Amino acid sequence: MTIIGLIRHGSTFWNKEGRAQGHTDNALDEEGKQQAAAIAERLSGESWDYMYSSDLLRARQTAEIIADRMGIHMEGLVPGIREMNGGLIEGTTEADRIERWGSSWKSLDLGLENPEAARIRGSQAIMDIAAKHPGKNILVVSHGAILRHTLRGLVPDFNTNEVLKNTSITRIHLLDGVWTCELYNCVKHLD
Repeated sequence: MTIIGLIRHGSTFWNKEGRAQGHTDNALDEEGKQQAAAIAERLSGESWDYMYSSDLLRARQTAEIIADRMGIHMEGLVPGIREMNGGLIEGTTEADRIERWGSSWKSLDLGLENPEAARIRGSQAIMDIAAKHPGKNILVVSHGAILRHTLRGLVPDFNTNEVLKNTSITRIHLLDGVWTCELYNCVKHLD
């Protein structure tokens, strides 16, 4: 059985301001660094073989903190698990979007990445990682929206409506070609 721990990056200033980040390359804030240290502490009692990260800074910083504290080698950066492209809404809050484009802004073509494209991209990236390391335990640090769409691709019947919290872990298993999710959006390390 191959186990993958999907971790959302730690918090950023834009998370706190409610700004859409997308491909914008923001760094972790101080709390985000503390969250990364907390999940590393939680996971240190478990056996993990490899670490991968999105190529965006906030995910990479989270992964580096975890890898460093746990003594896991950073295997690589994976563009396929980078956050969904936010197009013209990147850097804006909901209030900004309503002011610029009106309350029906979601119906406009503002250059956002298509959810179906994100589902395919993210699912393929995770399947590729799993294929490289069959039977191993792998941590992957990524982003909220792409992780939820990826899960919809890998475990179609699983309910991913709950928004992922910063440094939450979601654990999925691959056994005999079938993905299952046994833990979703867990942040007990932040309690």
